[in-house]
Amino acid sequence: MNINNCINYIEFPLVDNQKTKRFYSQVFGWTFTDWGLDYISFTGAGIDGGFDGTGETQPQSPGALIVLYADDLELKADDVKKAGGKICKPIFSFPGGRRFHFIDPNGNELAIWSE
Repeated sequence: MNINNCINYIEFPLVDNQKTKRFYSQVFGWTFTDWGLDYISFTGAGIDGGFDGTGETQPQSPGALIVLYADDLELKADDVKKAGGKICKPIFSFPGGRRFHFIDPNGNELAIWSE
């Protein structure tokens, strides 16, 4: 269930699809869905998430992208800007919905998505 204003999805950078799936399935029992060679989603971690190798983002510490859910994406983007956040990736579509990324006042990058 998607709950407004709650962390909904966690995304990590992806370097090696097969090694990543093997590691997390062996260590934690997670299961995976391939969305091409450069993106895999996982379940079984208490929160859904994915590993994204489609962009230029390289793993770093910390390397997770926290993704929150909002019922109204445009309204939430306005809220972020009004509160002093900076939109670093404007609203875009992806399989399953739309989202945008923002930088908080501390320099952390987070994302918000909607169906």
